[in-house]
Amino acid sequence: MTSVSLPSAAGTAGGTVTVPLTWRRLAGVGFGVGTQALFALTVVFLFSFLRYGISRPASGWLWTDLLLAVQFAVPHSVLLHPRFREFFRRWFPGEMHGAFFCVCTCLGLLLIFRFWKSTDQVLWDLTGLPAGLMLAGFYGSWLALLYSISLTGLGYQTGWTQWLHWYRGQRMPRRAFQSAGAYQLLRHPVYLSFLGLIWFTPVMTLDHAVLTGVWTVYIFSGSVLKDRRLLHYLGQSYADYMLRVPGYPGMPAGPLARRRF
Repeated sequence: MTSVSLPSAAGTAGGTVTVPLTWRRLAGVGFGVGTQALFALTVVFLFSFLRYGISRPASGWLWTDLLLAVQFAVPHSVLLHPRFREFFRRWFPGEMHGAFFCVCTCLGLLLIFRFWKSTDQVLWDLTGLPAGLMLAGFYGSWLALLYSISLTGLGYQTGWTQWLHWYRGQRMPRRAFQSAGAYQLLRHPVYLSFLGLIWFTPVMTLDHAVLTGVWTVYIFSGSVLKDRRLLHYLGQSYADYMLRVPGYPGMPAGPLARRRF
């Protein structure tokens, strides 16, 4: 069995930690690197799917598309639940959870791209200025999504940052909560950006409307669940944040308004 020398977890000058190069470690390295390639590929397909749709007319499209939309939304929240994280750590390093979640997310989306069925029924088909405004909203939502993700770190979203700690033989430190940029105005700018991706389309077919409806419910439900998770992990600091900042602008009441505990 060979070994490799990696930077010390303590960060001391010139310090190294020897990590055995086993098949399990090689698998972990391949998994981490492969996850990033899979993520990049999925983003390209997602852009094409939401912008241009998929021409695959078929009878019985409704139940197939409904099931595909739900199969992405439900596990996406379950895999982030604290109890699942605890279960995951019994079998795998906790630093691998982010990459595992990213892979599951990508696979859920790839299933949609592969098996989605379309319909010729159209709710709206805009041209001219209205179509241009819709496209501006769509592309603007992509920019807003990239900006929002950059505030918390793209590496955390793809699991790369957590995986690097595993690769270096380091434990993942506890993340301090910081509200910067758009997070000073609303608690869920990433979710709001994603809402724009599914609503801003110059051509709204009935199958796209099914996806939009299911994912809109998921986004708002997921926002509530995310607030609960962060309360669980961060405690009073996040409770104070929820008191100052609404989940979404214009929410007068409910779990996504400013909340007092």
